[in-house]
Amino acid sequence: MTGIEELLLSRIRDVADYPEPGVMFKDITPLLADPAAFTALTDALAVIAANTGATKVVGLEARGFILGAPVAVRAGLGFVPVRKAGKLPGATLSQAYDLEYGSAEIEVHAEDLSADDRILIVDDVLATGGTAAATCELLADVGAEVVGVGVLLELAALGGRDRLRLLPVHAVLVI
Repeated sequence: MTGIEELLLSRIRDVADYPEPGVMFKDITPLLADPAAFTALTDALAVIAANTGATKVVGLEARGFILGAPVAVRAGLGFVPVRKAGKLPGATLSQAYDLEYGSAEIEVHAEDLSADDRILIVDDVLATGGTAAATCELLADVGAEVVGVGVLLELAALGGRDRLRLLPVHAVLVI
């Protein structure tokens, strides 16, 4: 294990039975509170953005905003939020999708993206891959090219990478 992996793992807290019994929630707030850990993560994801040739970073609500915005700034790229339905003013494009416990809908401002954009999707955790897959479909409607998914943590046993089989998935940590 590398030094950055040890640092980041030491700042992720396990919370049992949250948000429901049987779930082990990975709380990244201690990592965000540590400027050295947060900087190391931002730098690692910015390198991924540069290596993929991304022109913009798309952050998924809500922790993807926290991680994606500084990554975009560090990499010298634009940042575009993908939000839950009804949270963005004005005209939006939307995509509904199923979750393991229900359904959801996400939206984006189409005018913030173009067919020339190469997108790195950034989020905190890749679990089942449902939200990332729905985001890919949404961005395809705009004509933007998704060049990869960058996450802090991949929960490998949940198979999210398989759902995104055609995309490069870049996880700083895999457990």
